Amino acid sequence: MRFLVLGAALALSACGDAEISAEEQKRIDDAKIAAVKAAQIIPPTPLTPEPILYPDIEKNDLFGAGCAFIPAGEGTGPLVLTQADVAFMKIDDEIERFAADKGSPKGPVGTYEKYDAGAYSLSLVIDGDGKQSGMETTDFDGNLTVRNERDQTVYSADGLAQCGS
Repeated sequence: MRFLVLGAALALSACGDAEISAEEQKRIDDAKIAAVKAAQIIPPTPLTPEPILYPDIEKNDLFGAGCAFIPAGEGTGPLVLTQADVAFMKIDDEIERFAADKGSPKGPVGTYEKYDAGAYSLSLVIDGDGKQSGMETTDFDGNLTVRNERDQTVYSADGLAQCGS
C-alpha cells in the first residue's frame, strides 16, 4: 500500500506545469513590465490658451520688445507674448509667467525659443527671415508647442509670430 501511495504522489507531481525556458520566462516578464508601464502613462489634459487682449496687457504691464504668437485661423489676439527674459500666456483667465530658458536658441529681438513655468513649458519656433509688416515689426511663420510637467504636448499650433518693439 505504501508503494501505491508513493507511486501516486510521484505520478501527480509529474502532472504539474512543465518548466519554461529562460527565454520564454524573459518574454513573459518583459510583457508584464510593458503592461505595468503602459498603465502608468497618464494621458495629457489638453490646454486651451486664451487670447491676451489689450486690457490684459495694460493690467499686467506686458509692454516691451518681443514676439506675439497668433495661431492661424483663430482671431487676432495673441496666445503668447515672448520677451527677452519672460513670456506670458493666459490660462483659465489668469496670465501665467514663463521664465526664459537662456540655454535654448535665440529668437528675434532678444527672445528665446523656450520658456518654462511650474506646470508648463512652451516653445515658440520661428521660421525664416520674416517679412516687415510695420515700422518696427516683422512677421514670421511660427509654431507654438506647450508641454506639461511630464513633457507631454498639451497644445500645438502653427501661426504668425509678429516680432518687434
